Amino acid sequence: MAAALHHRPRSRSPLQDEDLLSEVLLRLPPQPSSLPRASAVCKRWRRLVSDPGFLRRYRQHHRRSPPLLGFFRSDYPGISYTPAMEAPDRVPAGRFSLNLNDRYSILSCRHGLVLISHSLRNQVLVWDPVTGDQHRVAAPLGIDMATTLMDGQVLRAAADAQHFQVVLVNYKKKYARAIAAIYSSETGVWSNLIETPVPREAMEYESMPPVLVGDSLYILLPGDSTSVILEVDLDSQSLAVLGLPMDTFAKDQFLMAMRAEGGGLGVLSLTGFAAELWKRNKDCDGVASWVLGRTFEMDKLLPLNSEQIRHTPMVAYAEENNVAFLRTFDSIFMVQLESLQFSKLPENSNCDICYPLESVYASETSIGGGHDGADQNMLNQ
Repeated sequence: MAAALHHRPRSRSPLQDEDLLSEVLLRLPPQPSSLPRASAVCKRWRRLVSDPGFLRRYRQHHRRSPPLLGFFRSDYPGISYTPAMEAPDRVPAGRFSLNLNDRYSILSCRHGLVLISHSLRNQVLVWDPVTGDQHRVAAPLGIDMATTLMDGQVLRAAADAQHFQVVLVNYKKKYARAIAAIYSSETGVWSNLIETPVPREAMEYESMPPVLVGDSLYILLPGDSTSVILEVDLDSQSLAVLGLPMDTFAKDQFLMAMRAEGGGLGVLSLTGFAAELWKRNKDCDGVASWVLGRTFEMDKLLPLNSEQIRHTPMVAYAEENNVAFLRTFDSIFMVQLESLQFSKLPENSNCDICYPLESVYASETSIGGGHDGADQNMLNQ
């Protein structure tokens, strides 16, 4: 009798395991074109990357390394969005439009959230451009949204991407004080008002958006004779005023708080052609001091003539990508501060201050058309 034939079961491809395949797709680069390209492979892949649960995990996985999609700016009475990426990753401006009937202005943009002020109602709007979620929060007693001497910040809660915090700061120049309050969406309440003395001379101009380093926000307050940094410690809910290197007070100088190389607080100083990167260090006794790091010449970095560079203010800082935005007469350049590589925004634009959107755009499996009529189908790129 012939021996029975034993057939070895056919081995299963790892990508036939949907759990394993989801883990692989989860690690695709967070560029806007990644999921549309994956969805074009087959119906099975399209079903997986279109699942709302997968999209939430994908955004959460790349939360700390989001691409720089573009930037918002206030265009009274509303706001506008300018894309920063080239095709096939360019998200048309119409995808991030918001219909506002009253007078609104942007206060900040961080962690994919935009904080918008409505001064007449003394409230703020927290908007997620990717999901469309909106939350309106009334300002607490003691915070006046109508004053021009104020800052507002939004950020995701450290342990939960669903919750966020709002920080509002009033500057009382008459009394030389800063007053702040912190809101938590998890509790739905504001903290008690916190305040600290601030030099009157440091409240002369509108400040650049602050930088988040660790558990603190750092707001650079510029003045003609004195500039300081206001530290808002979110953990202890306290305020402190930090000094700057004395030799950074120069005429026609632009200063910007940033994340320093290797971590910690830094400052970028731009005077004419010369750019300096400073870092705040602490010694073993806890005494802080400023240390000058790298320096570079802007005229050797950007394709501009000397007259353009002498009038090139900084208008924004994208902290997750470590990118500074510099404005010329008719354009905006982005400079990556580690590699010093630069790029010019694909659209001509101009603004005094802009608010970079660093977020994972994964709400759809295709990007095309849009409200601005852009003719783009990312599945065909």
